[in-house]
This record gives sequence, structure tokens and C-alpha cells, in this order.
Amino acid sequence: MGPSLDLSLISSWLMLCAKQGPKAGVGLATVVISFVYSTYYNVLMSWALYYLYNSFRATPPWTSCNNTWNAVGDCSSGFSGNNTHVESASQQFFDHRLLEKTSGIGEAGGLRWELFGCLVIAWVIVYLCIFKGVKSTGKVVYFTAVFPYFILFALLINNVHLPGAKTGILYFVTPVWSKLFEVKVWVKAAAQVFNSIGIAFGSMVSMASYNKFNNNILRDALIVSFTNSFTSILAGFVIFSAIGYMAHIHNLPVDNIATDGPGLVFVVYPEVLSTMPVPQLWAPLFFFMLLCLGLDSQFATVEVAITFIKDEFGPQVLRFIKREELLTLAVCIVCFVLGIPHITKGGIYVFQLMDHYTAVVSLVFLAFFEVVAVCWIFGVPRITLMIKRMQGKTPNIYFRVCWLLLCPMLVLCILTSSIAQYSPVQYGKYTYPLWAEYVGWCVSLVSIVWIPLGAIHEMYNNKGSFLQRLRTAVTTTIDLDAEDYLPEKQNLDNPASETLFTSVA
Repeated sequence: MGPSLDLSLISSWLMLCAKQGPKAGVGLATVVISFVYSTYYNVLMSWALYYLYNSFRATPPWTSCNNTWNAVGDCSSGFSGNNTHVESASQQFFDHRLLEKTSGIGEAGGLRWELFGCLVIAWVIVYLCIFKGVKSTGKVVYFTAVFPYFILFALLINNVHLPGAKTGILYFVTPVWSKLFEVKVWVKAAAQVFNSIGIAFGSMVSMASYNKFNNNILRDALIVSFTNSFTSILAGFVIFSAIGYMAHIHNLPVDNIATDGPGLVFVVYPEVLSTMPVPQLWAPLFFFMLLCLGLDSQFATVEVAITFIKDEFGPQVLRFIKREELLTLAVCIVCFVLGIPHITKGGIYVFQLMDHYTAVVSLVFLAFFEVVAVCWIFGVPRITLMIKRMQGKTPNIYFRVCWLLLCPMLVLCILTSSIAQYSPVQYGKYTYPLWAEYVGWCVSLVSIVWIPLGAIHEMYNNKGSFLQRLRTAVTTTIDLDAEDYLPEKQNLDNPASETLFTSVA
């Protein structure tokens, strides 16, 4: 229920955001983190496109050690376990063909021109899907959100008949209770939920702000959160049934094959697909599914930046850029340019650095302050009143207790624990130099620095003693009895169904 509660919280705040706009503080931080995230996330789509193209070959190139990029003496056509120096052909394809990986972040190595082309195509697809605004995005998502379920169910039906699938599934569903006492597990779990649902990125608020005033936000929050959880569990069965099959073929324990990060999708699963019956069918379908899933997330994060610019600077911007489609094009071009460092030969190290400090460190900080701003500063009574006006009834005591105590305390515990047990970023066995750590923290500060700056600006503009300024700063100035916040003054005809479907995606 944790994701549901956070989503309900954010959804109940959406009308405030739609009216006031993210001028400073937490609101502006969500826009910045969404923008930063969108600059490098599409790199994953370029990888998926590259694999999709290569999957149409009669023999997938990641199945053989007889290629120019393979280190023949250290290459195996299968998995040789974690305790040897031998790499699988799939791992070498990822490292030496896709990435042409250098020895470290200090060695850029030049552009990977094939990935450059794939990144251009990925951004063209994103632009064509969002240039007409949220209505066109909602229609595209009807396909990109539903199609992956057909592929997941087809893969699951195929996988469960493979030898060793039961072992992989049991590995997936069998709890390791000792892991519950590791803070790192909880931090990664929270970051995964925040990423998959869009909490703290601003995408949920941005999309939800297009809803009609009396839209059933509590129902939508539950639909989105349960759909997300169901999809994660379904994908887990699909992945681990295949991993169990690979463990059976190579006579290895499941945990020798299971991995995390990009390696699971771009190393382990291509190897699995190549051993299945009719790999020429499953491989293209799998990578096309990845493309659809990634585009859904990319749509939402790019839309946050575009919505912010239109809401805050619309008249000024449109004076120079005459059409909104050109504004969307400008945002996509800027994001594309900022993503180019990730497709150099040393780009994987940049990608991992950005992802660690943006999608984990910054996100947890931002989620905490967002919860505090909504639940404690804006206040549960005001949230309750807004939802009563929107829904015609007061949220039950369970939601109110969660907003007042459980959500803030849970996120606070995750935040403090992650700080206390912080560990530097790594990529596999590669340890980043100290200067890269400093760059990572600067990347993290790009988004979260707006929170203290917003607080300082607010207190500076207030009058009186320090305590008076502080009291004024943490007191909401929203008058819920003003005409703009009354139901009869709201637009009741916005495309709620399409924004809900986009949020579910």
C-alpha cells in the first residue's frame, strides 16, 4: 500500500500544482530532476534499438565467440560462473561491440556513431509521440502500455515449459529474511518504486493536472500502484523462469547468473533468448517490448519540462517560438545534446554515475521534502478538504494517518539510513576516482539545491524577526475558499481517461 499512499498524496496535491505552478523549492526541484533524468534515460532506448536491429539476423551476434570484438581466449558461449575470468559471448557483445567500453570514466574514447544514430531515432520517436501534447501522448500510450503485457504473458507461457524454470521461479519467490535488515535493499526498493511510478519526478503531478476537477484520484492512485506492482511481479516470473533455464543448461546456481542493472536486460536475457526455440521470433519481440516500456517513461519525464515552460513562461516563450510543437522540438534537441556524453566509448561510466546520483540519491532527498511540503506544511486538513470537494466525501482515517505519520516517517527512515550507510558508486568491479564522485554530487545538487534556495528566498522576502520569517515561510498562503479553488470554477472537461492511462504506463 506504500506506493498507493504516496500516489494518493501526490494526486491530492495536483490541483495545487496546476494552479500555482512549480515556481520554487520542491516544485522546481521535481522539474529539474525530471529534465536531468530525461537527458540520459533515452540512452537505454538507443541500446534497445541497437539490439532490436541485430536481433533480425539469422544468428544473433551475441551468441558466438567468433567475432572481431571477442577476446577469444576469455570468451565462452555460455555462462562460466562468477569465479572465473571467462566472460560470456553476450557480455563481450555488450562491452566490446555495443559500448566499445574503455578502461574508465577518464577515457572518453570518442563517439559510438552507431549509438549516436540510434539515439537520434529514439528522440525522433519521442518527439513524434508528444509534439501534440498530452492528448496525443495518451493515445500513443494505449499501444505502448498494453502491448508489453502480451509479450510478457507469451514469454511466461513459453518459459514455464523450459527445464529449470521451476528452480528460477522458486529462487524469485523464496524470501531471504536477512536481506530485510540491509538498508541498501530498502533504499534500492524505494528508488525502484519511485522510478517505476514516477513519484518525486513530477511526471505524475504533471499528467494528473490535466484531469477534470472531480476525477476519482483515490481510485486512480490504487489502479496505478496495483498495476505497477502486478507488472513487476509478472516481469519477475518471466525473468527468473528464464534464468532458471539458463542455470539448468550450464549446470550453475541461479545466483551465478542473476544480476542487476543493465546487465540483466542486455546481457543475461539475450543469452536466454538465443537458446530458446525460434529465437528469431522472441528476440525482436523482447527488444521491441523494452522500447515500448522505455518510451512510456520518457514521454512522462519530457512532458514535465514542457508543461513547466508553458505554464511559467508561456507568453514570453511563444513570442519567439510561435508554435508549441517547436517548443517541444527545442526541449527534445537540448535533451539529445546533453545525452551525447553517454554514447561515447566511456559513456557507460557517465551513465552509471548520473543514474546513481539522480535516480537514487537525489530522488530519495526530493521525495522526503515533497512529502513534508504536502503532508506537514500544506497540511492533512487541507488535503482532506480538497479531496472532499473533489470527491464529495472525506478520505478515511487510514489515508489520513498515512499522510500525517506513516509516509513521512518511512521516507525519513530511508533517507537517514541511506546517508548513514552511503557507499560510493561502482560499475561492476570498477571504482570511480574521487573527482568523479565530486561530479556525481554536483549532478545531485543540480536538482535538490532548489529546495534550500527556495526556502532562503522565501524567508528573505518575508518581514520580521528570524522566527517570524520562518513561521511565515512554513505557513501556506493558499486560500481554499477563494473562487479559483471552488468546484464550480473548475474545468470539468479535461481528458482524464487519457492522462490516467499515461500515468498507468
